[in-house]
Amino acid sequence: MMTKSDYYYDLPQELIAQDPLEDRSSSRLMVVDRKSGSVTHKHFYELGSYLKEGDCLVFNDTRVIPARLLGLKKDTGAAVEILLLKRNADDVWECLVKPGKKLRVGAEVVFGVTEGDGNAPLSAVITEVLPDGNRLVKFYYQGIWEEVLDALGEMPLPPYITHKLPRENRERYQTVYAKHEGSAAAPTAGLHFTKELMASLEAQGIRSAYVTLHVGLGTFRPVKEENILDHHMHTESCRIDEETAKTINDTRAQGGRIICVGTTSVRTLESFADAQGIVHTGEKETDIFIYPGYQFKAVDGLVTNFHLPESTLLMLVSAFAGREHVLAAYAEAVKERYRFFSFGDAMLLI
Repeated sequence: MMTKSDYYYDLPQELIAQDPLEDRSSSRLMVVDRKSGSVTHKHFYELGSYLKEGDCLVFNDTRVIPARLLGLKKDTGAAVEILLLKRNADDVWECLVKPGKKLRVGAEVVFGVTEGDGNAPLSAVITEVLPDGNRLVKFYYQGIWEEVLDALGEMPLPPYITHKLPRENRERYQTVYAKHEGSAAAPTAGLHFTKELMASLEAQGIRSAYVTLHVGLGTFRPVKEENILDHHMHTESCRIDEETAKTINDTRAQGGRIICVGTTSVRTLESFADAQGIVHTGEKETDIFIYPGYQFKAVDGLVTNFHLPESTLLMLVSAFAGREHVLAAYAEAVKERYRFFSFGDAMLLI
């Protein structure tokens, strides 16, 4: 039996990065040989020295929305929080709400006002309680939804980041290539890339391909079951277009390597690849759960951040490079005082 405790490691709290570095590409980069487990310490701007002409980097071009809404329950004025997870039709969203006891079906919430009454620029009604405790919420507003959300919403930083990200620094929690809005969290491996670094890699003959997976908060949901096979994996919407599929398939046919930037890019490719490693186009909801024993079909290398103990992301990385190698590399990262999690340092497994 594979247990979640097999993926535990001890992390001092002070190594959890609370703020992003001013220069994205100056993060440290731990390079791990996934066959031998050997570790080399570099900086992210040196990534190109480990890539070859004809390789292809696969980026997730999702864009984070300011999905955290702070409001008031209309009848009592009590403070509530609604976190947008997934957009449905007719301005209905699946949401995470706090406190749940106050937000039952029919409850009304207003945003952008100081009291429960008043002419709110945004209001909402809870329409359904889902089996997992999430809510379906119908929103009402005047004007353009994206503009209303930009004015009233906050960036939904992960719970382990306690520092608030100022409104003027919102773009620091976006990748420089973010394009398609829909994520409740950033694909953080991509935060290390600058436009200058990407131009340098392109000049080196490194190809780029873009997939889209909208990151949900299930990414941060802890594994509660001791037997990891009993864990219920969250679903996330993802897609691959024809240009991306062609770039990836041509790269492989010509002997180049497919190097995913982030676990979300891995999950997307593996969701659309067939047994021969050919990547197909499409759009789907994926609940793929990758853990040791999984046979990768489309990925040759991985750029990723350092992940939470006992998380599904750490299990994915362990499936790619071996649990012993990964945990040894993490122990080395703790010893060398690397910065961990979303705003932290990076790892290249190749």
